[in-house]
Amino acid sequence: MNAAPPAETTPPAELGRRERRKLELRARVLEAAARLFEQQGFHATKVADICDDVDIAQKTFFNHFATKQDVLREIARYSLGQVLEQIEQARKAPGSGLERLGSFFEHVSDDADEAGPMHRELLTEILHVAHESSKPEDARRLQQAFGALIDDAAARGELAAGVDPRAATELVLGSYYALMFNWAHLEDYPLRARARAQVDLLARIFEPFPAPTRAAEE
Repeated sequence: MNAAPPAETTPPAELGRRERRKLELRARVLEAAARLFEQQGFHATKVADICDDVDIAQKTFFNHFATKQDVLREIARYSLGQVLEQIEQARKAPGSGLERLGSFFEHVSDDADEAGPMHRELLTEILHVAHESSKPEDARRLQQAFGALIDDAAARGELAAGVDPRAATELVLGSYYALMFNWAHLEDYPLRARARAQVDLLARIFEPFPAPTRAAEE
């Protein structure tokens, strides 16, 4: 997961020149901040460092962002968009619902392998911000994205008998949060191995278990 917003983001042409320049500068600040957070860590990076990188005065920075934490919130929202894109890509991948879910978690593991040494600290802050101040619709979007993947599997008859798609969605969402939280906080956490183990456990919601008989229930 690349936490930095794309540098090539272009403001809509219909905006006035002043508004376009404000959006362009805002994007530059976000890009510089994400890069510095990744290299130095969130706490070690000062507002002055970001301003020096972008070559702006601190007053200009505060015209766009009230605090450094607000910058991180914007990066967190962009990162959420990337996760949603990865889930959508998994939905379009060939194979069963379980294979698509496995593909998503493999991508998550690949991103962790490619992340810089400060990415854990950055992810910790992103998770904290998401928990403390994320808009409810942001969490709903992530749940809906995983729900769509589960609904696809249900429509193809791939869920086990009696499995509630909503409950299955919550299991998948909880697995994702647990993996990200543990990787962010635990040194040497074997993310790829744990992700595969999670997929092995989640496989049970896809396996065609027979529905329980009345005798078995009694």
